[in-house]
Amino acid sequence: MAEFATALFSCETILPKQIHHMRVKGQMKDVVCDLLPGYLFLYSESPLPGPALTSMQDVVRCLRGTDRKYELQGQDEAFALLLRQKRGVLGKTAVYREGDRVRIRDGAFEGLRAEIIRLDRRNHRMKIEIPFAGRNVSTWLEYEMIGLDQT
Repeated sequence: MAEFATALFSCETILPKQIHHMRVKGQMKDVVCDLLPGYLFLYSESPLPGPALTSMQDVVRCLRGTDRKYELQGQDEAFALLLRQKRGVLGKTAVYREGDRVRIRDGAFEGLRAEIIRLDRRNHRMKIEIPFAGRNVSTWLEYEMIGLDQT
């Protein structure tokens, strides 16, 4: 399907993948898996004809923005451009543990170092402790706001 779309529309196509660290035959290995099974991203400098997209064999539907155009916008566009920049393959997701030292990458505490006190894996957030004004202050932050502290 990707090759067909590339040839038909003269566009770049990406099937998004992610690297997972998993056990294979008793050994831990990096395995490339589908990130969004069934999704194909098309990148073109000129607008793609909507009817031609939806009439392709095996296409269930094409995503459209609120303006009814087949162009992603906002966070969706930013994600698609990130996929393109990384050639369709996203790296492994960081694994956090209580006691890990982290650096805050976003928000009011950006750049500060903190320690993970508790993890809420279901809601993808963590309780961290930050030294502030001569004492330790704790707060909850989403995983996306945190990076492992490499220093």
